[in-house]
Amino acid sequence: MKAIVVRPGERDSIHMRDMPDPKMKPDQVAVKMLRVGLCGTDAEINHGLYGKPPDGDEFLILGHENLGVVEDVGKKVKGWKAGDLVVSTVRRPCGVCPQCKSGENDMCSSGQYTERGIMRRHGFMAQYYVESPQFLNKIPKPVRDFAVLLEPMSVVEKGIDHAFLLQRRTTWKPKFGMVLGGGPVGLLAAAVLRARGLRTLVIGREEANDLRAQISKQLGAQYLCVANKALPDVPKETGYPDLVIEATGSAKVVFDAMEILGPNGVLCLLSVTGGQTQNQEPIDLINQRLVLGNQVVFGSVNANPRHFAMGVKDFVTIDKKWPGTLSRLLTNRIPWQDHKSWFNERGSGIKSTLEIS
Repeated sequence: MKAIVVRPGERDSIHMRDMPDPKMKPDQVAVKMLRVGLCGTDAEINHGLYGKPPDGDEFLILGHENLGVVEDVGKKVKGWKAGDLVVSTVRRPCGVCPQCKSGENDMCSSGQYTERGIMRRHGFMAQYYVESPQFLNKIPKPVRDFAVLLEPMSVVEKGIDHAFLLQRRTTWKPKFGMVLGGGPVGLLAAAVLRARGLRTLVIGREEANDLRAQISKQLGAQYLCVANKALPDVPKETGYPDLVIEATGSAKVVFDAMEILGPNGVLCLLSVTGGQTQNQEPIDLINQRLVLGNQVVFGSVNANPRHFAMGVKDFVTIDKKWPGTLSRLLTNRIPWQDHKSWFNERGSGIKSTLEIS
């Protein structure tokens, strides 16, 4: 089969090549790939920054955001049939730590997990893959067009879910949510907060006529451009949020966000930042507000099967309330043979996908 691969650790090694066809076991299903979402993780792996191939392999098949259709079903598999639309989860449990043994493989403490398209397990930029049904999510046909967003949606679901779990320490009924960043993760977070009934403000650097602003307003959220504003000054206009979802990719914004929380507020950090940037911060003020305000700052990454299931459910809810909105996030649909065009020049737009079939 054809697949897009990299040689991990080697910069700009991405290319398409023939790879062995996956062999389906009796307790697995074979999936034909339809579409793969592209994100910064894919670019960073191609830059040689991280990623590992499966043991004994030279290459890693890239791609973790996925949408496919069941092609064949093993003899021991029940409840699945050819034609089912599916999205696979990404991380696989280590089988050693207590978190993975309880189904929380996203919280693995041993570091021996594997991840599709990232760490020691082939990804989805291929014509086919095989998988155990326990790691697959059935996709309702009405949300097929944007279902490739389920993996980033699961990250959002986990972050918001854990914010509420943390606040079981008190009677917490958030009314005002703020989303920092108008990329795919930020806009998905805005959609979930709106589906939960929160007044929602999306903050970005794009102008008010940008597509990101239009999508925010279509969801019933407000949009505020801060290209010429300091984030710590925003609450003077909007009030202090109960819940902030940070999805900007900027460490500077992370520390600014610590200054804008309301009493008992929660800040969920979804950005993964690299580099060695240093900056002066008002650490006394931040510490004082966190302590006296009973505030919480936590980071979240990856997701477990429960959050994928939550994402499917919310996809259906959001599409019924605001039809067609999430499809607008998919702005660049690229034939997969032209994959290098994105890796060489990512360009504008919100979300790019490789169209495999």
